[in-house]
Amino acid sequence: MKTQFCSKKTLSEATGLSNSTFKKYRLVGAWVEGIHWQRVNSRCVLYNLSLILDWLANRSQPEHHQKAIDFYVRSLPSNQGKRRA
Repeated sequence: MKTQFCSKKTLSEATGLSNSTFKKYRLVGAWVEGIHWQRVNSRCVLYNLSLILDWLANRSQPEHHQKAIDFYVRSLPSNQGKRRA
């Protein structure tokens, strides 16, 4: 899964959902900050496109979506082991 963060406009085009729906999912905790979305500053939020598409596809099976989250977290540079020279 390639991680690509995108704007609300791009996410809306990809999902067909509205900006108010994105805000609702953030506020009720359906989308987790640092996983599904990142706050860049007080006016800009970027969304993890691949994880949100996976969430939409697996809403009725949260254990499947959790596997995608686990894969994403393991792929972060901060979770990569140090390479020996």
